Amino acid sequence: MTLLPGVHRDVRAPLLRTGCCAYSYRDYLTGSRTPAMSLEDFLDVCAEIGIHGVELTSYYVPEPATPRTLHQVARRAFLLGLDITGTAVGNTFTVPPGEERDKQLTLVRRWVDLCPEMGGRYVRVFAGAAPEGVSEAQARQWVVECLRESCDYAGEIGVIIALENHGGVVATLDGMLEILRAVDSPWLCANLDTGNFHSSDPYADVAGLAPYAATVHVKTEMVSNGARSEADLERLAGILREAGYRGYMHLEYEAAEDPATAVPRILKQMLQLSD
Repeated sequence: MTLLPGVHRDVRAPLLRTGCCAYSYRDYLTGSRTPAMSLEDFLDVCAEIGIHGVELTSYYVPEPATPRTLHQVARRAFLLGLDITGTAVGNTFTVPPGEERDKQLTLVRRWVDLCPEMGGRYVRVFAGAAPEGVSEAQARQWVVECLRESCDYAGEIGVIIALENHGGVVATLDGMLEILRAVDSPWLCANLDTGNFHSSDPYADVAGLAPYAATVHVKTEMVSNGARSEADLERLAGILREAGYRGYMHLEYEAAEDPATAVPRILKQMLQLSD
């Protein structure tokens, strides 16, 4: 398998670190569960659990987000011994040139600018689904165009664009690899989401994308041909090690149990799999 320029790791051994996406506590961060949680509260919880880092999903950064406000969050994380690895945006790149595409590119550029202010080094992005009446081939080409422009911008700042396998035109391993190879930028890598492949063998798909990953979202469930089952976290960690992955396994919790009880327990399990 030919690796992308920015992903090849000429190192002696894999390295796994355990982290948590702020998205895991989304109901608390939005106040739909009580007690409401701030980003600083989220950092405190993660430090108490004893994990290594966090991904601060942009959705939960209070607006207006500015370098000054993000510096306060970064200071708190540093004093707690937590890495802020990056952030994530909710964009759509399956759009033709025009006003809507410009809006999506502006959103990504904004968080590329803000990411280093919080100490992060990547921005997780989506691709999107093909609009009605548009072929998947055309939609993928639009994604490639948007990613090339985003990577050119992000590379000047030193931020990686991390494309997630998140349905739509990147629902399959082949769809992801087609886009990653077409863009062919050292500033584009994959955000591997372990729960987002819904094929007959999602673990094989995870293994296929792992060599391209700059960051990983770990889900507690896997879906195979429509059937949902508990994820084998040890097996997933083994796949990442086999691929030579060096980086974070961020828990992105979406299951039914209250995150307040489930997330600490699962993160402690993941810590047993870290180096």
